[in-house]
Amino acid sequence: MSRRQVSSTRRFVDSGNFPFSGALHSKSRSSPILSIALVVVGAILLIGYAYSGSGDYTCSLEVQRAIPFLKKAYGDRMHKVLHVGPDTCSVVSKLLKEEDTEAWGVEPYDIEDVEESCKSLVGKGIVRVADIKYPLPYRPKSFSLVIVSDALDYLSSKYLNKTLPELARVASDGLIIFAGTPGHQKAKVAELSKFGRPAKMRSSSWWIRFFDQSSLKENETAVKKFEQATSKSSYLPACQVFHLNPYH
Repeated sequence: MSRRQVSSTRRFVDSGNFPFSGALHSKSRSSPILSIALVVVGAILLIGYAYSGSGDYTCSLEVQRAIPFLKKAYGDRMHKVLHVGPDTCSVVSKLLKEEDTEAWGVEPYDIEDVEESCKSLVGKGIVRVADIKYPLPYRPKSFSLVIVSDALDYLSSKYLNKTLPELARVASDGLIIFAGTPGHQKAKVAELSKFGRPAKMRSSSWWIRFFDQSSLKENETAVKKFEQATSKSSYLPACQVFHLNPYH
């Protein structure tokens, strides 16, 4: 940004005769207001940065926001849902509040310091703790829909080749993946200690190539209905959302 030359001002200052001193004195009175405005703007920018880039916002939280739109996209097929990913207790609890919807969850990592409601879901067998790098403890097509969030971002390509087909195996009507967006989510120290490695945010083109290699095709009908539902509201996903057909 270029700066305007103010050499004439210096001439007045050097001579000790500065005719604009009254104007500056008046301007100084408004400086507290300007300072407050700058503080407010700075706070807004910091909040925006913390929301989009600090890693506090997860795709599992995004799933909860997207449930009404997923219901419109999948209709009756969203009656028996498996969620796989961190904080699955919160997602499952949200799904169970939906009418005519049964839900189960798989937490890929150890559950520590969780609420009693989560412990209750684990105790009832609704939520399981299981390493998704290994076969899931479910029969083929056990669920109408399988929703995955965050979990795949922590897997290397080696394990993705095993895990993704396994997720598709237990779905009868659809596989929905919520993945992080490159440049938005950042790893935290807590994440590194819990997940063992930082999340790898892959581009949509990378995922599309990977789905193609895994013989998983896009569910075009669900994509269209989901986009139609979200376009009628102010909802804009903070994560990448992929709708896939299961294996037949």
